[in-house]
Amino acid sequence: MYAIVEIAGQQFKVAKDQKVYVHRLQGNEGSSVSFDKVYLLDNGTQVTLGAPAITGASVGAKVVKHLKGDKVIVFKKKRRKGYRVKNGHRQALTEILIESISAKGGVKKAASKKETAPKASVKKAPAPKEEVLSGKTVAELKNLAKSKGITGISAMKKADLIAALNA
Repeated sequence: MYAIVEIAGQQFKVAKDQKVYVHRLQGNEGSSVSFDKVYLLDNGTQVTLGAPAITGASVGAKVVKHLKGDKVIVFKKKRRKGYRVKNGHRQALTEILIESISAKGGVKKAASKKETAPKASVKKAPAPKEEVLSGKTVAELKNLAKSKGITGISAMKKADLIAALNA
């Protein structure tokens, strides 16, 4: 069983007894935390998808330790200008252990899709003029427009001519 959950602004694919490094959380080491923004659950046979999150589902985790990530060096240089800047950064992280994934209140995606009532179909009357006119060349359309007395046809494109002739 796995879940896709949002933790500290990022989405993670987590499973039970998995260790995950996330941005620094407020809890103390050894404390339990719960995450409610579960976007997807998969138990092997059934996939539950939220819209956007699954109501009632949660992921329980235990804070193992707080630590700093590897050093990232940011070096900026502009050649021939004597400009060099070197900065370092170590991200504050929290290691968590996923203890439980609960799917209470989750609704199966396929079932909710089947339960929706079919939409009433709207019958559209076919527009035979548009189909006939779209098969003609611009010169033929301009001749038809002249015969109908439409003005300003020299600056019109094919789509504008068809719209003017159908109006």
